[in-house]
Amino acid sequence: MASRIRLEDRECPLSTTVQHVGEWWTLLILHDAFDGYTRFDQFQENLGISSSMLTTRLKSLVTDGLLERRPYQTNPVRHEYVLTPLGRSLRPVIVTLAAWGNSRLAPEERSMILVDADSGRPVEPVVVDAGTGQRLDDSDAYVFTAGPAASDAMRDRYTNRATSPVDITPAAT
Repeated sequence: MASRIRLEDRECPLSTTVQHVGEWWTLLILHDAFDGYTRFDQFQENLGISSSMLTTRLKSLVTDGLLERRPYQTNPVRHEYVLTPLGRSLRPVIVTLAAWGNSRLAPEERSMILVDADSGRPVEPVVVDAGTGQRLDDSDAYVFTAGPAASDAMRDRYTNRATSPVDITPAAT
């Protein structure tokens, strides 16, 4: 499959991430993997996905390092697909996407909710700054800017916007 990423976006972490996980079936397969599914037939039955599409998506997830393909049976050889540490690191993204979807529904309309595994208490995930604990959903208070490895084009993108970029160069000690 040809890459859909534009040349000028190759350094943008959002663009490169979407290239790996932005496809509909990929997110649903990852969601199932977080729910404990590991076998081809489990994914296929739960998602109602064609075997050819599932094969393609699983191969991509393995190639991208998000799932590991492991044999679980020798005669005939059958494989399971297990989340790698890189794949597991996507869980907050999946949780946040689900929470965003639920936020648009009344509580009684939600078909899936996130709960504390021990107490069963519903939880509402939010994205916060690890240093301050502040919510990051205010796009006026928290903005993207060019990072240390940014190209001239990326620096221009953020220099030319209404909000000036913040200097993130560490202070000399």
